[in-house]
Amino acid sequence: MKNTNSRRAAPAILLGLTLAALASTASAANLVISNWDGYMAPDAMEAFKAATGNTGEVVKHATNEEIMGKLIASGGKGYDVVFVSSPFAEVLNKMGLAETIDASKIPNLANLYPEATKLAYDPGNTFSVPYTWGTTGLCYRSDLLKAEPTSWNDLLKPSDDVKGKTTMLATDRWLLAAGQLADGFSVNETDPAKMEQVKNTLIDAKKTLLAYDDTTFYSKLVSGEAVLVQAWDGWCNYGIGENADIKYVIPKEGSDLWLDTMVVLKASENKDAAFEFINFMLDAKNHAWAAENILYKVPNKAAMDSLPAELSTTYPNMAMPVDELTKYEVLRDVGEAQREYSRIVSEIKAAQ
Repeated sequence: MKNTNSRRAAPAILLGLTLAALASTASAANLVISNWDGYMAPDAMEAFKAATGNTGEVVKHATNEEIMGKLIASGGKGYDVVFVSSPFAEVLNKMGLAETIDASKIPNLANLYPEATKLAYDPGNTFSVPYTWGTTGLCYRSDLLKAEPTSWNDLLKPSDDVKGKTTMLATDRWLLAAGQLADGFSVNETDPAKMEQVKNTLIDAKKTLLAYDDTTFYSKLVSGEAVLVQAWDGWCNYGIGENADIKYVIPKEGSDLWLDTMVVLKASENKDAAFEFINFMLDAKNHAWAAENILYKVPNKAAMDSLPAELSTTYPNMAMPVDELTKYEVLRDVGEAQREYSRIVSEIKAAQ
């Protein structure tokens, strides 16, 4: 914990400081939060300081893999709270790097939907707290396609008029999930024979793609360069906001249920303040910011109930019922099979 007092502050009465003020200053913490760019309000840390007296800085990571590499190398030292997707939160817990969540210090956990406390990767939110959740599906130009896509195979085995105008996500788990679902398997499938089938499915699909794209696929839809893409629901919303002919659909074979979470590091020297930060983010007003600005659903009932009705009119997937959302399979840590996943993805991308 950083103590902001110095020895020169000892004669407090000369500075007009009260003992209470000294105690408050001494207890204040300076948190280090690692998050994706734009994933929380720009003034969130200023508001957090005003609400709790604790200060903090936000450092940015571009990918789960980037921050995981840093945490594993340091044993979690230097960070207090990290935002990571559910399989990576699970890994942090298995490695002993995640602190047990003290629910008594996070009263705003009561704002979560009951379903958000029963997630398969962390029942009871014992080592992570969900921040956003959603689905992965097909984002498309309804004015440029002959018919609405209904299957992952509409993307993986496109008609001739669609070939060369499709993109898929580049990240291992989501790229593989499209093939796993299309072939009728779990998004956490590890059976070697089934994964070989998935690999071949995705190698065939590669021949028809415009690109693998995690960041600009919605822009390609807006421009018309692409007409059908694999997309996270919130990112599809960015395109919908620019062109009302862009639509989002979950294929008949289903979707993964993805979650981005907040994890307190066991190595944190500011755990009480870290729990205060999570509690602050779960405040209905603060959490609603994420839904309104990054256009992802949040697992906070109070926050979602506060959203303006026109948001779900413009972005229909924002109104997806929670019981429908949570019927999809949560992405899990697949353990040693992750190495096989990475090998398969490398072979897919290297295939001619």
